[in-house]
Amino acid sequence: QVQLEESGGGLVQPGGSLRLSCVASGIRFNIDSMGWYRQAPGKQREFVASLRSNGREDYADSVKGRFTISRGNAKNTATLQMNSLKPEDTAVYYCFTNIGLQTVWAQGTQVTVSS
Repeated sequence: QVQLEESGGGLVQPGGSLRLSCVASGIRFNIDSMGWYRQAPGKQREFVASLRSNGREDYADSVKGRFTISRGNAKNTATLQMNSLKPEDTAVYYCFTNIGLQTVWAQGTQVTVSS
C-alpha cells in the first residue's frame, strides 16, 4: 500500500521561507508525478506545483518564481522550496503522487504566513 509522509510546515513571517518534504513508501511501480495542492480556510483545494517523472515542472501562477519543486535526495521523495512567502500562502498543503490511475494523498501540513 502506497503511503506518503509529509513534513516541513510551520509558522513564518511574510517574506520568509519554508521547505516541505514528501516521502512515498510502499511503491511497487514507477511514480508518474509528485506535487502539492493546498487548501485555505473556506476555499477549495488548489493546485500548487508538480514534478513529473520526465522532469517537467508545473506551477500555479500564484507561486511561479517563488516556489521550486525538486526531487529529494532519497528515492521517491520530493521537496517544495517556498520563498518570499505571503499571507495568502497560508493553507494546509497536501502532497500527492500519481502512480498509473492511482492518486495518493498525504495527511497535510499547515503553513501559516503571519507577522
